[in-house]
Amino acid sequence: MSVATAYFDHLFTESDDPWDFRQRWYEQRKRALTLAVLTRPHYASIFEPGCANGELSAALATRCDRLLCCDTAAAAVSLAESRLQGFPHAQVQQRRLPEEWPAGSFELIVLSEWCYYLDHDDLGAMLDRALASLTDDGQVLACHWRPSIEGCPLNAEQVHGLLEQRLDMPRQAQMHDNDFLLDLWGRQSASVATLEGLR
Repeated sequence: MSVATAYFDHLFTESDDPWDFRQRWYEQRKRALTLAVLTRPHYASIFEPGCANGELSAALATRCDRLLCCDTAAAAVSLAESRLQGFPHAQVQQRRLPEEWPAGSFELIVLSEWCYYLDHDDLGAMLDRALASLTDDGQVLACHWRPSIEGCPLNAEQVHGLLEQRLDMPRQAQMHDNDFLLDLWGRQSASVATLEGLR
C-alpha cells in the first residue's frame, strides 16, 4: 500500500523542513548534482510531483518557462507557494498521485525522493501517466535515497529498476553513490556534445 497522506501531514506539523533540505550538505549537494545531470540549459515545461517545501522547485524554476509542482500535504503546498513567490511562471497544486495526475504535456518530469512512497501498482500507474504526458523529446529524471526507509513499500533500487523497465528510453546520464541513485532518461539519445555539433 502506498504511504497515506496523513503521514506527510504529520511530518509538516512537526517541522516546515522535515528533511532538512535547507541545512544539510547532503541535500545541497544532491540538488546541485540533480541540476548538473540535466542535458539542457532550459526546458519549456517541468513537472515536479512531491515537491515538499519547494527547495528543489526554486532551482528548477530558473531552468524553465513553466513549472508545475504538486504535493499531497496541504502544508507542503503552502510552503512551496511561499518559496516560489518570485517565479510567476511556477504553480503549486495539492494533488494525490497517481490518481490526480495533471493534464498537459511536460518536457521534463522530476521524480526526486518520492517514488518509494508508492507501492508497485501505484508506481506503475504513475509511470503510465508520466509517459502519456511526456513530450516527444521529453526526459524523466529520478533521484532516490538508497538506504531503506521504514514504512516505504519500495527502495531506491526497486524504483529505478522499474523505471528502467517501464520507461524503455535511453539513459542519458547516471550518478550513483553510496547515498543515492540519480538517473536521467530521455526519448532522444543525442549527447550534449552532439547537440552542439562537437561530435
